[in-house]
Order: sequence, then C-alpha cells, then structure tokens
Amino acid sequence: MSQTKTVVAINGDGIGREIVTAARRVVDAAVTKDNIKIEWIEKKAGGEAIDAYGEPLPADTIKACETADAVLLGAVGGPQWDDVAPSIRPEKAILGLRKALGLFCNLRPVRIFKALQDYSPLKPELVQNVDFVIVRELTGGIYFGEREEAEGEGPNELAWDKETYHRYEVERIMDVAIETAAKRRGKITSVDKANVLASSRLWRKIAQEKAAANLDIDMDYLYVDNTAMQLVVNPGQFDVIVTTNLFGDILSDEGAVVSGSLGLLPSASIGTGTALYEPIHGSAPDIAGRGIANPLGTILSAAMMCRYSLNAPKAADAIEAAVEKALEGGYRTGDIYKDGMQRVDTNGMTAAVLQYI
Repeated sequence: MSQTKTVVAINGDGIGREIVTAARRVVDAAVTKDNIKIEWIEKKAGGEAIDAYGEPLPADTIKACETADAVLLGAVGGPQWDDVAPSIRPEKAILGLRKALGLFCNLRPVRIFKALQDYSPLKPELVQNVDFVIVRELTGGIYFGEREEAEGEGPNELAWDKETYHRYEVERIMDVAIETAAKRRGKITSVDKANVLASSRLWRKIAQEKAAANLDIDMDYLYVDNTAMQLVVNPGQFDVIVTTNLFGDILSDEGAVVSGSLGLLPSASIGTGTALYEPIHGSAPDIAGRGIANPLGTILSAAMMCRYSLNAPKAADAIEAAVEKALEGGYRTGDIYKDGMQRVDTNGMTAAVLQYI
C-alpha cells in the first residue's frame, strides 16, 4: 500500500501557476518509485492573496503549511502590487512563511549541467567543475531588523535599517553548513564583512569556534566583496558557502548567473518546521500566462523536496536524472534556447522530463 504525503502548493503570482503545475506533474510521476502518493493542497500567498483577502499571507495558508509534509512555492510579486503599503507587499508572504515555519536556512545548490556549460558567461574552463551550495541564513540580519522609513525633507531626509545577529542564529546556520559539507567535499567558506561590521565580527568569531570543534571540516573566511570576485574568477573552488541573509541573497543570484540561467536553479528553506521549496527566479510577469516559462527550477526544487521532506530518494534521483537527459536531448525553453536545439514551451519541457522518469 502506498504512503500518502501532504504538500501545500502555493502558486503565487506571475508564472507561478504554470511552473508549479509542471512540477506537480513530474512529482506525481516520480514518487511512485518510492511507493508514495501526494495529496496536494492549494493555498494562496503573495499578490494573489492580497487581491483575494487583502493580505499577503492569510492565517489559513500558514495553518495548512504548518501541518503539511512540505510546501512547494512558485513565485510572488508583480508590478500591479508596487503601490500597496509596505506592510502588505507580496514579498511579506515569503518573510512571513520563513518566520512562521522557523525556516532559518536556505540551501541553494549551484551546479552547471554539462549540456549547458556554454551558457555560462564565464570561460568554459572555469565552469567545468562548478558544484557548490550556498547556505544562507534566513530569519536574522537586516531583513528582520528594526527599520525606519524615510522621514524629513531635503538633504536631511533619512531612512535606516538595523543589522543584528544573535549567537544562536549564527551557531545553528553553521551547524547546517558543517552537516552539508560533511556530505560533500568537506570544505566551507564563511562569508562576512568583519573588517567593517560588528555583526560580521561576531559571525566570524562563532565560525572559527565551530571550525575548531570540527577539525574534519576545512573552513576558510572571505569578505563578501572578495567572494563576489572569486565567484567569477574561480567558481570551481567552492564547496559550501555559508553567509548572512543579505549577503546570501546577493551571492546566490550571482551564482545563478554563473550557472547560465536563473530558470534552472532550485532552493530549499529548512528549519524547525515544515520545509519550503521554490525556484530562485521571480514571478516573471512579462511572460505570465503565455505558457513559455522554464519550469526546470521548480521541478528541481521539487526533487529537493522529495529528497529532504518526503523520504523519496528514488524519486529525487529520477527527477534530477530526467532533467539532465532532457537537456542532453536538446530540449530548450526560450530563455536557454540556441540555434540547433529543440525549442519547447512549458508543457513541452515538462513532457520532455516526464519521458525520462
């Protein structure tokens, strides 16, 4: 008898419904390998929830997520909500879910598929061995610190944001980085700005303490500006990068560009509650509803979901292998299309993956 797992599907805005629908089809096909069946529960968040309920993250959505085995999210936001009050912007849904579910860590793997190496803006010899994970702290730092919106007039108009980190926040994200590195190549790069920021000096102090207590892990320390440079000079040197909320937000997008396409990279947000999985790209409102979005980032996020939350390792392996085979077969959505390849829409790429499951 198959085991049933409950997954909350949050389509969100823009291309969200298209890419989540694609990922659901792939997951439903793959989890049979682990004798699992998925019960999908659709809930609203982001701009869609603002339009329906006047708030970006309804309590009903939070409750469903808290009791589910996993959450699969498309994307949130769009220009139609640019003028809403800052307290109810669509992005508040993401921050609210992270807080409500205790999702203090974001895992962002950056891997270049062999079939796509020439898509990277870097020289081919620099990207042949790129395979690293960014471990980003999610619920501390400047995004959750005190702030003051602009006040005053003229040259003295002022706004400010406060960056804070507690010891426990740094310790637990370092523990995740160490656990992740132990399953990979055993190397961690801790990224901070300790030459300027007091919060970074605490970050580095705790990182050094963790390194001293885990001598089987090789840890080095880089300033964030140097890391940004190294990601384009020699990205293959990295195994696990652990860093703050703000720096991780920036570096993970740089890593996506190194890989050649934002549309292919997945992410997992984990912590003390239900884990959340989402692609790192945005809602792409300019192509929403046209059926041409690249679903691979969401499909690969769903593979992470199978591996980490649904206890479906065979399904995860099958999905990742199917994506690689589809790319090797020349299937390309418009964002990664080149002459000589087989151009497909969202449904076509999904079908290409499904044929290899």
